[in-house]
Amino acid sequence: MPKCILIVDDHEHIRKLVRAFLESEAGFEVCGEAVDGYDAIEKAQALKPDLILLDLSMPRMDGIKAAQRLKKMLPQTPIILFTSHQGVLRSFDARAVGIDAVVAKEGGLSLLVDSVQSLLQEA
Repeated sequence: MPKCILIVDDHEHIRKLVRAFLESEAGFEVCGEAVDGYDAIEKAQALKPDLILLDLSMPRMDGIKAAQRLKKMLPQTPIILFTSHQGVLRSFDARAVGIDAVVAKEGGLSLLVDSVQSLLQEA
């Protein structure tokens, strides 16, 4: 049975690109997309994804605040922060806010898939 992934990014083209790439890999299914942290919380409650892929910079609620709330709601669900702002992240402990892995968008989608596979094997 494929693992359910929720993609959270305010840019539609990023969501579509990541969806297409992940769904081309065996064992992954994107069960939902969200445009910001509030939308992510609502969809995560309904979908109970196996993994959440979260952008950092989004309107209304950013990825850090969303990760904190999502981890409280779904403590066993791994969260990957997929961001182009990796330099900002050196100033805090990602795990302290509920983020299990940080992947730079500049690192490419194959690095993202490796992180997804690794976290889903651990879960």
